[in-house]
Amino acid sequence: EVQLVESGGGLVQPGGSLRLSCAASGFTFSSYAMSWVRQAPGKGVEWVSDINISGGSTRYADSVKGRFTISRDNAKNTLYLQMNSLKPEDTAVYSCRKYTSSSWFGGVDYWGKGTLVTVSS
Repeated sequence: EVQLVESGGGLVQPGGSLRLSCAASGFTFSSYAMSWVRQAPGKGVEWVSDINISGGSTRYADSVKGRFTISRDNAKNTLYLQMNSLKPEDTAVYSCRKYTSSSWFGGVDYWGKGTLVTVSS
């Protein structure tokens, strides 16, 4: 059974940092591209970032570019999102997603329940 379990969310002040983790199990993690998305209260899902199977290629939404860094540890079956210079508008539930192939040009077939990040003073 495929499982994606996010952790690391919490309350942080504007300008602060958090690192989110997504523990993957039930599939060969190193063979699939992965993604982070977020959903702010009362809003739709927003794509945040993608990473390829090796971690050597990444892409970001303009809203987080230069502040967030996606990475993966294939030995630990874990996806990360380092978030720096956080803003109140980054407040959302952050979820990780698994693509159906090694490329992010495929579809998504699994995603986790998410972890809540609240940016507030």
